[in-house]
Amino acid sequence: MPPTIPALTEHAVCSVAHGLGRVLSQDQAHSLRIYLDLLVKWNQRMNLVGPGAWPEIVETLIQDSWHLADLLHSQGLTPRYTLDLGAGAGLPGIPMRMFWTQGEYFLVEPRHKRAIFMDQALVTLGLSRTRVLCMRMEDLGQEYRQAELIVSRAFKPWQNLLGDVRSYLAPGGQVVIMTTSPQPAQPVHGYSLRHVAPYVVQGKNRFFWLFAVEK
Repeated sequence: MPPTIPALTEHAVCSVAHGLGRVLSQDQAHSLRIYLDLLVKWNQRMNLVGPGAWPEIVETLIQDSWHLADLLHSQGLTPRYTLDLGAGAGLPGIPMRMFWTQGEYFLVEPRHKRAIFMDQALVTLGLSRTRVLCMRMEDLGQEYRQAELIVSRAFKPWQNLLGDVRSYLAPGGQVVIMTTSPQPAQPVHGYSLRHVAPYVVQGKNRFFWLFAVEK
């Protein structure tokens, strides 16, 4: 028989997170419960993410969000605004905003149904300074092309991503790459690798690479 999925309560969310080495505040547990509840319900209708059970979503996807928040805190990043490209169901961005709240945060997603889901989640959660832009990256106006930080999960191969977003970054702007490789195989023209942050999910190594535009 498959394991019984525990009821989705704030206490249960705290317990699962604690088992993964994370202590949640009451507000974080409350927000995560709301987001997970919405994600599970919508996922039954439109296949937003692979995992179906909420504890598995926490273990395989939400962990990225709080580890990313830790990285941004540790690097002291305070961007005026951040672009989250190919935001999908709002992962890692929406949960990450429960842990890191600097600046304006724009979730860029061209697929209409996913954008609607994220809009609903943001309204329900009441996350401040976080908005959905339902459009392709290429259609972003000039007001969004001086980002100090860009985040993306599997939007496109990282080499292509760095090349394509160069004109969307302010001088000295930075890009977070999420990967399973410990180091890039070769330097990237126009960027310097500022920091590599390892973490573990389900016993497997994952890494954040933080690239900065060379001035």
